[in-house]
Amino acid sequence: MMKKGLFITFEGPDGSGKSTQIQKLAHYLEENDISYVLTREPGGTRISDLIRGILLNPEHQEMKNNTEVLLYAASRAQHIEEKIKPALAAGKIVLCDRFVDASIAYQGYGLGIDLEMIQQINQFAIQNIMPNRTYLFDISPEEGRKRMMNRLGEQVTNLDRIEQKTIDYHVRVRKGFEEIANQEPHRITRVDGSKSIDTIAKQIRDDFNQLIKSE
Repeated sequence: MMKKGLFITFEGPDGSGKSTQIQKLAHYLEENDISYVLTREPGGTRISDLIRGILLNPEHQEMKNNTEVLLYAASRAQHIEEKIKPALAAGKIVLCDRFVDASIAYQGYGLGIDLEMIQQINQFAIQNIMPNRTYLFDISPEEGRKRMMNRLGEQVTNLDRIEQKTIDYHVRVRKGFEEIANQEPHRITRVDGSKSIDTIAKQIRDDFNQLIKSE
């Protein structure tokens, strides 16, 4: 077991392949007998998953933007306290599918909500816990939508409330992720989501091994 935990997040637009790659890295850790926790946002705990159901339900189209911001932060606060902090304290590696960068990209850039307000709300939720490394996947919104439709079926109603939003919204989200990456190049490793699964997996494994050596 490592002396201290490592917090690693996977971010990017919908359909970018991040969920596939987080499973790949988890499998790699398992093969090498490295203790880890695999989790996701919104969700990760019983209460957080209940909030996830409210957030992503496509029947909840009347949800107001400020409600969305607060619900994501509430889910995250429970997730931090119940799962992420204890795992890091135990020296485990935490692999998380989305974290606070997603709120900045989706609610800040996507919905146009004041970025400083989102950051303040989430500072209260995350208690100064930030990832040691973030793998940021990039893909065009059009390709991301195509992948999701292929995976879930051709009916738009199969997509969740966020996935159903317009391409213009997802273009703004992608721009948000790009801005975050530009601001924090030491934390964020960019990943070209259009490359092959094996090529991406190798890039992440190589970077992860360097990260462990430096910690």
